[in-house]
Amino acid sequence: MTATSGRGPYAKSAEVRRRILEACVDAFGETGFYGATMKDVAKRAGISHTGLLHHFARKEELLIAVLELRDERSARFLESADAIDPADHPVDALRGMLAVVVDNELRPGIMELHCVLSGEATSPGHPAHTYFAERYRSVRRFYTTAYTALAKRGELSSPVDPETLATMTIALINGLQAQWLFDRESVKMESAIRAFLTSLVPALAR
Repeated sequence: MTATSGRGPYAKSAEVRRRILEACVDAFGETGFYGATMKDVAKRAGISHTGLLHHFARKEELLIAVLELRDERSARFLESADAIDPADHPVDALRGMLAVVVDNELRPGIMELHCVLSGEATSPGHPAHTYFAERYRSVRRFYTTAYTALAKRGELSSPVDPETLATMTIALINGLQAQWLFDRESVKMESAIRAFLTSLVPALAR
């Protein structure tokens, strides 16, 4: 039996790795990087501590893998939502980013992971500090590019400059995510973000 058959040791190893990362999302989302332990992750994944160390020797390796998994999911969803180049297709790009937010709302563990780790990672000594700093820069560039393209087309209904609008958009989304985690019944995250974006870009309502 070969690895390409979808069975055997390679497939089993990939399945165990997937379980570990899913368990890690929950553990880091609940207690943060420093609060979670390797033994806790192993227990959640249904494997031994030794088995976990076979795949990830250090907790820092787990952190990197989980953040990469989060980025891969977001990238795949953006592609499926047709959020392409924000400079050439700014309206589609904004729709795609809204779709990612909605998708994250269906995955509370991912949202908890982001809120907890991004808060922890403000400390320069945190192993994810550089990752989140660059991620925020990247997302600001995304929104700035989209808003700049819309402003040039006369489709941006705001006197605020695109770069400031980008910062405000991220602040709104992060704030709503935190509120939603405290009160999932009352906080309507998608409708609030959609209302904000539509007030800036009326074309999104069409």
